[in-house]
Amino acid sequence: MKAIRVHTPGGPEALRLEDVLEPRPEAGQAVVKIEAAGVNFIDVYQRTGLYKVALPFTLGQEAAGTVTALGTGVSEPRVGTRVAYCGILGAYAPYAAVPADRLVTLPNGVTARQGAAALLQGMTAHYLASSTYPLKNGDRCLVHAAAGGVGLILCQIARLRGAKVIGTVSTDEKAKLAREAGADETILYTRQDFAAEVKRITGGKGLQVVYDSVGKDTWEGSLNCLAPRGLIALYGQSSGPIGMIDPQILNTKGSLFLTRPSLNVYIATREELQQRAGELFGWIREGKLKLRMEFEFPLKDAAEAHRALEGRKTTGKVLLIP
Repeated sequence: MKAIRVHTPGGPEALRLEDVLEPRPEAGQAVVKIEAAGVNFIDVYQRTGLYKVALPFTLGQEAAGTVTALGTGVSEPRVGTRVAYCGILGAYAPYAAVPADRLVTLPNGVTARQGAAALLQGMTAHYLASSTYPLKNGDRCLVHAAAGGVGLILCQIARLRGAKVIGTVSTDEKAKLAREAGADETILYTRQDFAAEVKRITGGKGLQVVYDSVGKDTWEGSLNCLAPRGLIALYGQSSGPIGMIDPQILNTKGSLFLTRPSLNVYIATREELQQRAGELFGWIREGKLKLRMEFEFPLKDAAEAHRALEGRKTTGKVLLIP
């Protein structure tokens, strides 16, 4: 079979379509025939070497499809079950061998494309709004990259929890998408100082939480958006890492809190994985959560998918179709 491999860290040109052996399940594993794979910024970080992975490797950490084979010791899910997963390398391929206890069943009414589009980014938005800072009715939050994959879902979940949402975006088109997803206010950071706009919108009071996936370019402004004892959840760094910080800055700006969360810690147990995925898929099936999935690329064009993602030319989810 053909898979996207990385031999040397680098730009999109480091992605190579190569022949590899079709996987066979080891003990505790299931083989999934992949119908759609999600493209995420963690893939970019691994491709460039920002996040270290043993070379060479098959890229991709999120997919959905159908179970075709089981290893010893596995009784569930059964062959033929529609499943999705995230956090396991090897998704940029037609088949992948995955630990069976990391698979979640797709319910009726949720397609494989929706499963691949929702799981990693959706559960990220879920833990941010439900656990990292559990939003409550009347809270105000800032969502950076509000028209991106996580951003559009996070805006919707924040509204489901009763919060007021301010989103930062780069264009008028993206501002419209963010508002449709539930953002009460949008700020075009390409034209406006987003921290000053947040202070204006909140009458100088600031916000309870900032959800920041951008990093270097937004870090200082994000701190300036917070109310005393507010929290910044720095869950990504699409513009680069923020570098070393002096904790004293958190004191001087109002006894602020800083966390650098990651999804794997929030789905460490089988029970928590199923709970987050189950609630997420339930919202999708009930129509409470809408997914934007118009950016699809054939597997062989993975490099183009990465260029589009890094160039901020996409909104919502980017999928690869084997």
